[in-house]
Amino acid sequence: MKKLFLIRHGKSSWANPDLQDFDRPLNKRGSRDVPFMAKMLVGKGVKPDQIVTSPANRAITTAKQFAVEQGIRHEDLVIKHEIYEAYPESLLALIRQFSDEVHTVFMFGHNPGFTYLANMFDGDYIVNIPTCGIVEINSDIKKWQELSSENGKIANFYFPKQYFS
Repeated sequence: MKKLFLIRHGKSSWANPDLQDFDRPLNKRGSRDVPFMAKMLVGKGVKPDQIVTSPANRAITTAKQFAVEQGIRHEDLVIKHEIYEAYPESLLALIRQFSDEVHTVFMFGHNPGFTYLANMFDGDYIVNIPTCGIVEINSDIKKWQELSSENGKIANFYFPKQYFS
């Protein structure tokens, strides 16, 4: 069984118009939601074998906070530049390259690619993965290269507004 958690970065700040999109930090709501959602997964007994993240500031900041809650060193995060602004087909190609020794992966990145990717798999249609939203995709495969829309299924979909009003 392989488990992929697509985790969209926390809510980012648009306060500084001089910053490039890549460099935007988390805003106040993102700083609240990220540790909460990370602890929520810990509470459900979910532990990744690997964390893979976009290098964009808001994504890597989100990934690092999840790593802290999971007891994973920041040095062990895998940074993949191809996640930033990726199409779903490119994301799936990256996932298919994961080591088969790894069974549960947290992957941090961006929309619209993450929402489009999630909707390639069987399950309820997701209009939008909101910031800090988490989609769990399970597949009864032995090798990541086998992951496809035919064998992957959305098992869970969590997002902050389920817990905050």
